[in-house]
Amino acid sequence: MIRAFIFDFDGLILDTETPLIDAYGNVHAAHSVPFDRPLFLRSVGHADYAFDPWHGFSPHADRAALELERRTCKDALMLRLAILPGVVALLDAAREHDLRVGLASNSPHSWVDAHLTRLGLFERFDFVACREDVPSPKPEPDMYKLVLNRFGLRGLEAVAFEDSHTGSLAAKRAHLWTVAAPNESTAHHDFTHVDWLVASLAEVTFAELVRRFGQ
Repeated sequence: MIRAFIFDFDGLILDTETPLIDAYGNVHAAHSVPFDRPLFLRSVGHADYAFDPWHGFSPHADRAALELERRTCKDALMLRLAILPGVVALLDAAREHDLRVGLASNSPHSWVDAHLTRLGLFERFDFVACREDVPSPKPEPDMYKLVLNRFGLRGLEAVAFEDSHTGSLAAKRAHLWTVAAPNESTAHHDFTHVDWLVASLAEVTFAELVRRFGQ
């Protein structure tokens, strides 16, 4: 029986990866330096992938100044972001069917809580787990296990919603049903281990979740 929904944050509730990449692209364009967006996209979500985002600039470029310019641009872009399609409908479905709602993010509370509050979503979550709350971040299952323990549930009583290989692997390691909705930044990730791969959370309904995972 499905008793809880547990959401990732970055790239799933809010497309925070695209402004990050766009900010790098905008700084490159401002300095008339070519930006290899496909290469940057391949670097997203892979901590062991060696990539220098400023490699196209002169070795003598002021990287501290470039970083400041990028952060200013990224912050402005972030404030324009809207909640991704399907998220609010799933939160509404959870409320309608008396499900617990959790969040499990590799980002810190200072980032996640602030955005959820700005978007008017913070109160929609019964429990928010972030990277400082567990010994090991995703892809380890610690964060999902923390949320499950807080709710007093087993893995197969909850559905995880993720957008990346790292996050979905963590959910599966904690034995949750896992739905993956990749975005531009994570479309190249491996999702062969998930239970349902969708183009957007807008495709996901409670009735279909029950059909696939049981009531």
